Amino acid sequence: MKRRSFLRGAGSLVALPLLEALGPTAHRAGAGSRSAWAAEAGVPPKRMLLIMSNMGVIPANFFPERAGRDYASTPYLDLLKGHRDQFTVFSGLSHPDVGGAHTTEKSFLSGAPHPGRSTFKNTISIDQLAAEQTGNATRLPSLVLMVGKPDLGLPSTTRDGVPIPPEDDPAALYKRLFVQGTPAEIDRRIDDLGKGASILDFVLDDARRLDSTLPARDRARLDQYLTSVRELETRLASTQAWERRPKPTVDLQLPRNLPDDTEIKDQTDLMYDIVRLALETDSTRIVSIYLGPLRVKPKMPGISGETHGLTHHGGDEAKLAQLRSVEETLYRSFGRLLDGLSGAGEAGGSLLDNTMVLFGSNLSNANSHDTTNLPILLAGGGFRHGQHLAFDRRNNAPLANLYVSMLQQYGMEVDRFASSTGTLTGLERA
Repeated sequence: MKRRSFLRGAGSLVALPLLEALGPTAHRAGAGSRSAWAAEAGVPPKRMLLIMSNMGVIPANFFPERAGRDYASTPYLDLLKGHRDQFTVFSGLSHPDVGGAHTTEKSFLSGAPHPGRSTFKNTISIDQLAAEQTGNATRLPSLVLMVGKPDLGLPSTTRDGVPIPPEDDPAALYKRLFVQGTPAEIDRRIDDLGKGASILDFVLDDARRLDSTLPARDRARLDQYLTSVRELETRLASTQAWERRPKPTVDLQLPRNLPDDTEIKDQTDLMYDIVRLALETDSTRIVSIYLGPLRVKPKMPGISGETHGLTHHGGDEAKLAQLRSVEETLYRSFGRLLDGLSGAGEAGGSLLDNTMVLFGSNLSNANSHDTTNLPILLAGGGFRHGQHLAFDRRNNAPLANLYVSMLQQYGMEVDRFASSTGTLTGLERA
């Protein structure tokens, strides 16, 4: 079987996860790419998932006090405790000369200095540099996604420093991954989804024929994957149902500065689920996600203000409690993502074992617009995790050193990126 096999039927297309039966073939898409050759040899490819929140963090709830493997956990890391041995938490990392409060989101993935200046010119971001390495080995060289609203910049940039507009519509992303055909066929499939049908209904015969040819382990994995697709469709249909319902009419003019009540958790979880399937099917190997809850009023119990106002809490206990609730939601969703990645099996391990997952923010303590000692966490990807790597919190190590380590792990022969001085000390391959 070719690695690029699909399930097809009635204008629908469902990519397959990497199964053992897909094995080596004579078809070598993207020849010259180490990742592509590895996949053709039956070895799961390396992947990179980069997630940036523009909110910063309450430092005491994230950073451990003690370095090493026996560090005492913190409230936010407690939410990820089931994966403690699968991630490394960092302190004392930042981009030198990258100041300017919220404008630093432009530089989080590139490390380009002075983003707040009128003369600022960005450089290529780490995700797009890695995507150049992947080339045409996958259907989509990279995915650039967003949940929420942009603030003062976008972190994924081309080699010329041009920001890449992110996709923020889960349904549109679903179409790119699972639906093919004419515009009319695509519209019919999406309409069917809204009526409770499934893309899988149209590829059922193809799936049954495939299932009969697979070994037991592959059949189990295919069943797990198709179950995930159907669950995703159910949640998408539920989300779209509200969009189809007419809104009430009221005798009231639109208020100025109407807050955007956003379902942060549901939107984030939905995007994470689609990303997991995109990685599992090898539709792409590089994903960046911009989490922009800073300028919204989350639709969450007990939250009365826009998150930006909450980050500037000034020590007010009521605001701090609300801010903690929002930040905990982001870390719970991240923990759920790790659950999904570690639960998706691949040859010799899991999807998480072969996916570097970076989670961080362009701000540390947003109350003071601090752009040093950034809250950074790296999970999976074949590194020796389970530790707190602590660097000088006053004279920070370059965050770009971590990026160099990640690029090398991805298979790229690089020794510098942006402001780096080498690889990151203490981060070892498993």
